[in-house]
Amino acid sequence: MKILRGKTVLITGGVSGIGLLLGRRFLAQGAAHLVIWDVQQQALHDIVSELTGQGFHVSGYLVDLADPARITAAAEEMRAAGVEVDIVINNAGVIIGKTFAEHSTRDIALTMDVNAAAPLYVAREFLSGMIARRSGHIVNIASAGGMVSNPKMSVYCASKWAIIGWSDSLRIEMEQEKTGVGVTTVTPYYINTGMFAGVRSPFIPILDAEYVADRIIAAVKSNRIFLRLPWIINFLPLLRGLLPVRWFDRIGGQWLGIYHTMDDFRGRK
Repeated sequence: MKILRGKTVLITGGVSGIGLLLGRRFLAQGAAHLVIWDVQQQALHDIVSELTGQGFHVSGYLVDLADPARITAAAEEMRAAGVEVDIVINNAGVIIGKTFAEHSTRDIALTMDVNAAAPLYVAREFLSGMIARRSGHIVNIASAGGMVSNPKMSVYCASKWAIIGWSDSLRIEMEQEKTGVGVTTVTPYYINTGMFAGVRSPFIPILDAEYVADRIIAAVKSNRIFLRLPWIINFLPLLRGLLPVRWFDRIGGQWLGIYHTMDDFRGRK
């Protein structure tokens, strides 16, 4: 708890799902100030009012992460208010759940803007302050979809592959320059938050959201580099590297059923 006590934490997409669970946990473990960025205005108002009513210091900013100008403006508002962020949780994400041929240009832009570009813009706004204080942590919640191809997730996978490459490159830069800033990349399998409603996974278990939130908090405390959930996801890079593509298609796609997990996808409405 001492590691988190007194910290200011920013969570994008913090009014529901993993974002909200993480916010509650950071506050319970001593964070001094929780800042939530979200695009859902009423939900943002309700959550900030609820947590503030419980005696916590919580601020909410209406931010469309697909709009870089709004990201910059929100960060400037926070700096003007004297808010210095210690921990950034890049949590917000979108999934369309169609074959690539069915995607509109808007679908593609939204997915890439929110999932791939926004975390870079958000981190850029607060990184210089962390480096100046020689302390801070950035958590980028990617996906196991950033390590394995999957039908009806092509653009989503593209966005998560991008964020994994950037996130760990940032981590290496921070270490080489001895900045004191930690970077954790999280690559979970499907989580039962409603974002992936309708997904079926006959072999690899769908993750419990409470469990994932607990593991992310622990990863921040221990400055963990990669958090892959569940444990079997740790073998994906090895299998993809060792097996011929057609063998991986057979084992992962057919035998384990990964390539059919999105067949009945509905998502969060």
